[in-house]
Amino acid sequence: MRGVEQKHKEILRVQTETLRVNIILIKEKVKIFQLIDRYAELTIISNVRDRTLVEHELLARGRDHEGWRKKDLRRELEKIRTDQLFQSSFSLRKSKSGSSAAVSGVPGIGKTTMVQKMLYHWSTGKIYPDFQFVFSFKLRDLNTINCRINLRNLLLFFYPYFGNVLGELWKNPEGLLFIFDGLDEFKDRIDFADNRRNTEPQFMCTDPECRCKVSDILYSLIQHKLLPGCSVLVTSHPSALHLLEKAEISVWAEILGFVGVERKEYFNKLFEDQAVAAAVFKHVEENEILYTMCYNPSYCWILGLSLGPFFTQRDRKQQQVPKTITQLYSYYIYNILKNHGREIESPRDVFLKLGEMAFTGVSEKKIVYRNGDLIKYNLQPSQFLPGFLMELLERDDSVQSVVYTFPHLTIQEFVAALAQFLTPDPKDIQKVLSEVYSEEDGRFEIFLRFVAGLSSPQSARPLEEFLSPFLHQTTCRVIDWVKENVHGQLQNGGTKIVKRNLLNTFHYLFESQNKALAQATEGSVGTLVFSGLRMTRLTVRLCNNTLTVSCAKDLASALSTNRSLTNLDLSNNKLKDSGVKLLSAALRNIGSKIQKLSLIYLNSHTSLSLHTVPPTGHLPANQRTGFLLRYNNLTASCAEDLASALSTNRSLTDLKLDNNKLGDSGVKLLSEALRDPDCKIQKLCNLCCNDLTSSAVEDLASALSTKRSLTDLNLDLNKLGDSGVKLLSEALRDPDCKIQKLGLWGNNLTDSCAEDLASVFNRSLTDLDLTANELGDSGMKRLSVALRRPDCKIQKLELEYNQFSQSGENQLKLLQGTRSGLRENTMFTAGKQQTPHGRKLRKCFQFRKNNLFSP
Repeated sequence: MRGVEQKHKEILRVQTETLRVNIILIKEKVKIFQLIDRYAELTIISNVRDRTLVEHELLARGRDHEGWRKKDLRRELEKIRTDQLFQSSFSLRKSKSGSSAAVSGVPGIGKTTMVQKMLYHWSTGKIYPDFQFVFSFKLRDLNTINCRINLRNLLLFFYPYFGNVLGELWKNPEGLLFIFDGLDEFKDRIDFADNRRNTEPQFMCTDPECRCKVSDILYSLIQHKLLPGCSVLVTSHPSALHLLEKAEISVWAEILGFVGVERKEYFNKLFEDQAVAAAVFKHVEENEILYTMCYNPSYCWILGLSLGPFFTQRDRKQQQVPKTITQLYSYYIYNILKNHGREIESPRDVFLKLGEMAFTGVSEKKIVYRNGDLIKYNLQPSQFLPGFLMELLERDDSVQSVVYTFPHLTIQEFVAALAQFLTPDPKDIQKVLSEVYSEEDGRFEIFLRFVAGLSSPQSARPLEEFLSPFLHQTTCRVIDWVKENVHGQLQNGGTKIVKRNLLNTFHYLFESQNKALAQATEGSVGTLVFSGLRMTRLTVRLCNNTLTVSCAKDLASALSTNRSLTNLDLSNNKLKDSGVKLLSAALRNIGSKIQKLSLIYLNSHTSLSLHTVPPTGHLPANQRTGFLLRYNNLTASCAEDLASALSTNRSLTDLKLDNNKLGDSGVKLLSEALRDPDCKIQKLCNLCCNDLTSSAVEDLASALSTKRSLTDLNLDLNKLGDSGVKLLSEALRDPDCKIQKLGLWGNNLTDSCAEDLASVFNRSLTDLDLTANELGDSGMKRLSVALRRPDCKIQKLELEYNQFSQSGENQLKLLQGTRSGLRENTMFTAGKQQTPHGRKLRKCFQFRKNNLFSP
């Protein structure tokens, strides 16, 4: 028995220690990784949410996820580890005859990988020491067993090396754990409410030597009729959980997927180059739709494979990075075709056939295809590329048969949508759209978004490179359909279904990226009501709308009750102090969820006045000398109201007040609010162009030492002078100060403050902007000494438009040649100043791992 136990653990260890991953970015189709190197921890909670799912799981779970993430941050979610699934503290039912657990999760969330990790950790002795043997089965592998079979032969079929020792196993059922993965993929329905299973012999299976149906074996193990005392784990899609409602389940759990930092951890493990990982994750994090997808490891995988090339290939431009889900999936298919397209002939024909099969699958909620399905659509397995269809082995009594599935349901939906643009008859698309739009169970929501999105040139162009141009008539018909839907939904009533349809219609509009259509629609919209719907975080931009105080009153009312709006941009309006007073009152309301507030306002035609003015042509358009600058009517009189809001609002983290007239007295009031422990502000960007002097810095300095959450501070285009920087540096040297990014653009700074600035280079500060000041060679020399120190934390230093001579240029060259003591990814920019030689200098140095790269 001990020899069999050791052999079983060794075989499971070998089977589970690696992960096979489809790779589409290179010529290899599959790469093997160590499980422990690639596995990112999932959040599992010790209960199950709604067990019926009407909407598409991407939409429903995506909307829920932000709420669960915030609960997690507040430690309100009761998490459960995989090694706790059979602990009595989590059990809802107490049973002396054994324990059964059910773990649910949407497709791609990581149920099968979780089981693999459990088997690996058990085989290496890390978890479940009380279980002598663990047996795992994929339920789809059991679908081909059509005859009656006993538990003995079922085990020997998958684990033949147990031979004659099974009789000994039956004597100690408490030491056995059976895992059944994928209840939703099991073809036989198991009715746990059917009392006949407990009374009629043909349904009863109480002996491991007794022959019966596979479904009867599962039922008897879960209900502890067979081998009472053993433990059972079942995984399932949420849609199949209702089958277990009457079962003897002790522990219910659900995989939420990635919550919080787990998302970033996944991308860090996906890319070997951590700079690429950081760039991809930053792009995803800044895009609401893409970030919402990232709770699911499968979506993260698709995002990573699609976005990776944009941050690794120099010929790709940053502005081309996908921002809609259609663009994202378009590049996913593009990358497959680019690396593996030569492996099939007539890719357009293959995609048309594959898409027709995929569309039928979406219609019938079918995700697994057999050879008969392929024959029906004139497809051959040899025509498939990695990332399109995956081959899965199914076992039966004598042979192994192959079935096929898309890597994820959303890929199936995208291929189904793509086929609509490849069909030779453009009239077909109108019939399809009218039929699928009438379905109300949500199965076609993502499909329709993809159809609308593929009408966009940005989404179509990469695919047309390999599949030839889409029919113009088809694209026009899709655009007309979107237009008709927008106008039609705006005229409908206000039921919940109508609101949901209208919201989906705006998703179609967004995916289409059709600006002309969006502008035409915007003009016809009076009031939009989405009350009663769960929505993702919302950003509203009301810039350049000449909103007045009366508008602020209406906005304030909405802010007090709205739970979705997190970003509000009111730049370039005419709200004035009285309008901000109303908004501040709303921000103090506990119901407000605003996180980012921008209050920049065009008021007067004022030109920029600096002691040293850089060449106009090199400045951003909104900062050029003589150009209209964005000044606001906000003064110190509204600062008291804002300060009160900052002290009571628990969600506001980002406040922009640039181009106002707050002055030193206004900042004094804001600084008092920042010192309040309840204030959550992290970014006070911007306070630029606010007529601030060194007097304001004294108040700000006291706040910097106490406000540990504040990381960004922009004081550009004020009048701080050297004395102000001296006070600021004293605050930055305080260990409690956490400022990382500081803007001092255009503050009349001279060499006298260089020593103070250099003294903070070994603190938390990583990004410093000293553009357009009066620093000279001696100041550059002091900064250079600090930059060479091993403990220097500066990663980015901007010194453009200062007054460096040839000597200063030499200092820069010396710095360029010095490699030791410089941190990774340190970027210095200097130049664009007039030298005594009349030459314009531009130096851009980047140090990475002590090797110099000079773009």
